[in-house]
Amino acid sequence: MRVIIRDTYEMMSKWAANAVAEKIKKQEKTKPFVLGLPTGSTPQGVYRLWVEAKEKGLLSFSNVVTFNMDEYVGLSPDDENSYHVFMYRNLFDLVDIPKENVHILDGTAIDLEGECQAYESAITAAGGIALFLGGIGRDGHIAFNEPYTPFTSRTGVRTLTADTVAANARFFGNDEGRVPKRALSVGIGTVMDAGEVMILASGRNKAHAVWETVEGPISHKCPASVLQLHENVTLVCDGEAASELSKDAVRFFRETETA
Repeated sequence: MRVIIRDTYEMMSKWAANAVAEKIKKQEKTKPFVLGLPTGSTPQGVYRLWVEAKEKGLLSFSNVVTFNMDEYVGLSPDDENSYHVFMYRNLFDLVDIPKENVHILDGTAIDLEGECQAYESAITAAGGIALFLGGIGRDGHIAFNEPYTPFTSRTGVRTLTADTVAANARFFGNDEGRVPKRALSVGIGTVMDAGEVMILASGRNKAHAVWETVEGPISHKCPASVLQLHENVTLVCDGEAASELSKDAVRFFRETETA
């Protein structure tokens, strides 16, 4: 696992945005770059930088196919709190990605399990995800895969823990009662199938999860810890998120990851 530590959120966002942008630019024109994407506060800095690069003519999404990690059950795509609205407002409406290349789970589907199976099939039909960009929860969850979710899980319906509901209440006027209690989410196995995984972590409240992911044992208690077994993972974090890593680990990563 590579661990990139940058002093500030802005610096870590710039590193991640540039790293993924370079991969998109190098993709052969004969096939699309298939990119998995997250929502939430942490990736917004990356999205802003991608939009700026597109506006300057430095980056195009015309050959990118995207699959988002998750969506709330019961929220229509035009609901202000849906991840559909979040993604179009923060990225898709601001870059040149063809609408047909965007894939987001439908939380209003009549057959939720069928929707999830179709999503897995769509990922396979696209040739698999080249790079999955993601965040990490305070308890180490990735997407909506809460602690003790099987590492082999595929896209499916997830019940959110009280901690996740509380954390996401800020997007619902700080009213936990408005936060949906279920979501559709790619599975841990789905993420692990990606050719590359890049996880973003910012802030002191993510520090313990970062420690568990990098230095802790592989455990269902911290879903992200399974990434230790992936052959191509990069964790990009700011100084606060790296604050619980051992001094030896921080010294090693700062000395060897200077690019």
